[in-house]
Amino acid sequence: MLQSRDDTIALQVNGDAVKIAMPPLTRLADALRDGLGLTGTKIGCNAGDCGACTVLMDGRQVCACLVPLAQAQGRSITTVEGLARNRKLSALQKAFLRHGAAQCGICTPGMLMAASDLLSSEAKPSRKQVEDAMGGVLCRCTGYAKIVDAVMGVAARAEYGGVGARLERVDGAAKLNGTEKFGSDDAPADALWLRVIRSPYPRASFKLVGVEAFRDNHGLDLVMTADDIPNNGFGIYPTIKDQPVLAKGHVRYRGDAVIALVGPRDAVESATDDDLPIRWQVQDPVYLSAAQTERAPPLHEKHPDNVLVRGWLKKGDVEGAWDQAAHTAEIAVETAFVEHAYIEPEAGYARRIGDRIEVIACTQAPGMDREEVAHVMGLAREQVRIIPTATGGGFGGKLDVSVQPVLAVAAWMLNRPVRCIYTRPESMMSSTKRHPSRIKAKMAADASGRLLAMEFSGDFDTGAYASWGPTVANRVPVHATGPYVVPHVTAATRAIYTNNPPSGAFRGFGVPQAAIAHEALMDMLADKCGEDRLEFRWKNAIRAGDATATGQVLHASAGLAQCLAALRPHWRDAMQSRVTTGSHRRGVGVACMWYGIGNTSLSNPSAMRVGLRPNGRFMLYNGAADIGQGSNTIMIQICAEALGVSPSLFDYIMGDTDLTEDAGKTSASRQTFVSGKAAELAGRSLRAEILKRMNAGEDARLTIESNVIKAGGATLNLTTLETDPRGNVLTGFGSFDPPTSPLDANGQGIPYSCYGFAAQLAEAEVDVKLGLVRVTRIVAAHDVGKAINPNLVEGQIHGGIAQGLGFALMEEYIPGRTENLHDYLIPTFGDMPEMVTIMIEDAEPLGPYGAKGIGEPALIPTAPAIFSAIECATGVRITRAPATPDRVLAALKAAGVA
Repeated sequence: MLQSRDDTIALQVNGDAVKIAMPPLTRLADALRDGLGLTGTKIGCNAGDCGACTVLMDGRQVCACLVPLAQAQGRSITTVEGLARNRKLSALQKAFLRHGAAQCGICTPGMLMAASDLLSSEAKPSRKQVEDAMGGVLCRCTGYAKIVDAVMGVAARAEYGGVGARLERVDGAAKLNGTEKFGSDDAPADALWLRVIRSPYPRASFKLVGVEAFRDNHGLDLVMTADDIPNNGFGIYPTIKDQPVLAKGHVRYRGDAVIALVGPRDAVESATDDDLPIRWQVQDPVYLSAAQTERAPPLHEKHPDNVLVRGWLKKGDVEGAWDQAAHTAEIAVETAFVEHAYIEPEAGYARRIGDRIEVIACTQAPGMDREEVAHVMGLAREQVRIIPTATGGGFGGKLDVSVQPVLAVAAWMLNRPVRCIYTRPESMMSSTKRHPSRIKAKMAADASGRLLAMEFSGDFDTGAYASWGPTVANRVPVHATGPYVVPHVTAATRAIYTNNPPSGAFRGFGVPQAAIAHEALMDMLADKCGEDRLEFRWKNAIRAGDATATGQVLHASAGLAQCLAALRPHWRDAMQSRVTTGSHRRGVGVACMWYGIGNTSLSNPSAMRVGLRPNGRFMLYNGAADIGQGSNTIMIQICAEALGVSPSLFDYIMGDTDLTEDAGKTSASRQTFVSGKAAELAGRSLRAEILKRMNAGEDARLTIESNVIKAGGATLNLTTLETDPRGNVLTGFGSFDPPTSPLDANGQGIPYSCYGFAAQLAEAEVDVKLGLVRVTRIVAAHDVGKAINPNLVEGQIHGGIAQGLGFALMEEYIPGRTENLHDYLIPTFGDMPEMVTIMIEDAEPLGPYGAKGIGEPALIPTAPAIFSAIECATGVRITRAPATPDRVLAALKAAGVA
């Protein structure tokens, strides 16, 4: 029999006898987090789909979100905090740290607990045993490989050094012992609860009726409406603030925010849909196929044709080039919405401090958040402070604000702390997606197999609001040809408003969609020219000294040819195992990519500051948000190298807008290149100041013993120097803005100062009777300029491959149908192929020690390579992503293969 609501439930947690006075049907996950403060156990879905809440109950893994507290009575529960007693990491946690198995860290506690269950019965598990035992825990960052390696204990020990070393993550221990604080893990005890009420319709008008009575009847402190928002519009562009914080009378997509309920949590959550003071008038939605018809109503008055923006590029004479072509190929491809599916839903809290507002939340862009909150509230920037929490994955989806403005307004109005945690369906309903696309492209080559011309057009569904639509529309034409020399090019794009969810930034800004088209054309032309597909790419690869489609001459760091050369032996071996008959066929595909690092033809600055403390330790004031990619560690490695000291002497502050310089957003693969250069310059600045104080030469070696620095025979006692308000005796500052130029009316100019390059090979098996595709191996060669931390670079490549595989084969967001991690599929342990990474270091002269970005390049070539492998095996080209079994089978049947 279950206890009454007032009874306590006794159990053992991490070896200690505890009693929890909570209702017996409380989820164990909530009891651990809210009742005992053990926030190391994470909640990603509350449905048993993601496994982030995995704990051990009597030594066996369970999803704590599915276990009622009463069921745990008298049982022994172990959480991630129990693995690291007194914060000393266990052997398993040390292995995760050593291997780089924790990236953003939100899934890490669940992974550790599942692994603990396995290792309790199998001391030396096989790879298959690890994958099976941990298959219930999802990860969106790592691609799982380093997690498996950590559990099996197969990798070498970490190195401890500056640039080029496999330095362990400086924030790794906190991710592993349960002490890292994510957006949902902390808030003031007196914080009120905020719940956003969202539209269940893609297009409708509405009226609010009896709001005050609703508030009073439900014991709420505030029912916030559009009328409470000082400037009710946000968006990442200064001149496009088209998305309301709360809609006023009209909604444009399923998930649009309408009102916000604020008060005690029980009161806020008790309000049902039938209680809400909203009266709807549903209207017919406008989608991409109809958005441009004459009868389509405009979604925004400023855009009567529903076209948000057009992109355009023209070089040479495309029409004349077709007459010279010996071979041509053309294709039409279509891609779907893709969900970011970060395991951490959006969360945070806000508090008013006098005439200032502070927002503590997960984010990729603290500086942009400050701008948005200040704009919405009508405050000066100096009145807004953003304090980022640890962020459990972002991939572009946490660039746009989510909880920040509505929390800030509520906390300001009530002068009380206010917190909000999105549910998993709410996160997936309301957040931005990868742009669906419809692309047509044509390419030509001459008789010698040299590319002549390309014609490209693409429509991108930007959804209800602009978000990053202009960025996609302007970036895609630059990249439309792929990383090849093409003398004659036209490329036209449109970002089109619809009543779909807003499409925003997602690891590539439209380039992954375009890559499916240009890599298919490269396969077709290679075949028509009678050339090997890899060698055809190598022949046409852009190299240093060549000009891009924008007329930009690449002077250095264009390592595509080296990437392809590195794939050659793998390609030859894989081609020998090709099987093109029978029910189970095997093919191999190759695809290339390039990616401009940073903003397109826009200023892209970052600044860093580093201080020296009287105790001989350094403090890096790092404004670059680390969302799992490792920038906290990278910036310290770079700055330490510039100073000539050990990274072990560093502490850091990350992202707090009161304490750090603006390092810009974590997107466009820019942080290592741009902020890393700023960190290098800050380190050099401080080193110069130290050596000046000591009258030592530039080449002097710095050694630090407690509070004394030694260099070239001179010593400096740091305690004799005056400290500044932040406690530093000396500081260094660095800033960097990559040189670019605006594009002219034909898209000619210098949009990026450097580019990442890559080539990937995919081996895949196709069951032609069922349409099933299984990728067995990916070999990825990436030109990274310089690998500041090879462990982190490998992790980014693995994670990018995993997301590229999902993009290719399984991921499709459908509003109202796939708003959870059960119906929306992302790759699991069992879906991942063998992955081989090859790092090409073609140094970028502008980058810190030659480095450039890897975040987005890691994903872009994966889907095209998989599609190429499917065609190699079956002779059928898939033109719609994802290539789900039903679509593959339909294409095979249409071609007479199945």
